Amino acid sequence: MAISIAILDCDLVLHGRGHKTLDRFEIETVSDEFLLTTFGFPREFIYYLVELLKDDLLRRTQRSRAISPDVQVLAALGFYTTGSFQSKMGDAIGISQASMSRCVSNVTKALIEKAPEFIGFTRDEASSQQSKEEFFRTAGIPNVMGVVDCAHIAIKAPNSDDPSYVNKKGFHSINCQLVCDARGLLLSAETHWPGSLTDRAVFKQSGLSKLYEEKDNVDGWLLGDNRYPLKKWLMTPVQSPESPTDYRFNLAHSATHEIVDRTFRAIQTRFRCMDGSGLDAWTFERTEATDQSEEDIDPTDTVDPDALIVRQKLIQEHFS
Repeated sequence: MAISIAILDCDLVLHGRGHKTLDRFEIETVSDEFLLTTFGFPREFIYYLVELLKDDLLRRTQRSRAISPDVQVLAALGFYTTGSFQSKMGDAIGISQASMSRCVSNVTKALIEKAPEFIGFTRDEASSQQSKEEFFRTAGIPNVMGVVDCAHIAIKAPNSDDPSYVNKKGFHSINCQLVCDARGLLLSAETHWPGSLTDRAVFKQSGLSKLYEEKDNVDGWLLGDNRYPLKKWLMTPVQSPESPTDYRFNLAHSATHEIVDRTFRAIQTRFRCMDGSGLDAWTFERTEATDQSEEDIDPTDTVDPDALIVRQKLIQEHFS
């Protein structure tokens, strides 16, 4: 999700007539080690990203002093990996802090437009089957298509009078729902939900839920934790396990579901703009939390008896 960034255009103040401009960065003049340590990615990937986004970035910068696509991409990667708009990053690539902010906005918008080409369930049968086999080798649950979970990403308050982004821990956030495959590759990403919505509320309103509810036949299931409702296509742990088979299933479910948690951690480790640790643009702002229960149980929810049968059959056939 692209968070709107208020940008003060001070280029004319910093680089107007009579002022010396910063030397523009040329990627070919620096070492591979410099690129990796400063921007977090190897040269080959940076070149790939520039080529992928070049046309979109050129359309967004129809100016006489337009910043080149490669500098825009480096500015964005610098922010993504450090979480900072500090002037030293802009100085390293020869642009002002305000220009760096614009570059981050432009590249983020371009990436969002390209995202459907890389994130989605539209895979060929061979790839889908391979992912199921990889999930099965993790802990023995068959026909797993993906694992789903939510995570809160801290943001600055969009509006000091708007409580919708205040989560139960008391800081402003967006609640992001991800689905990934056995390798941690994203199959679905919904990143526009206000932090006051709990995981179950996000799921019930999500495009993911609509997608699978409208399917007549689903060849497999997703795995979600107990904050999600049990569906024929969404297996959750047994809430109150009573038998050894229930416990074995829950252990296998936990081990498999851990893949999406590792994916979240890997994303937040690589992209420090998302971890909330002393960043310029993303901060934990403590405020009074909205009233919401831990599990967000909706009293109108009813357990799907067909889903219970599907889960029980799965347990009996593979964990008894």
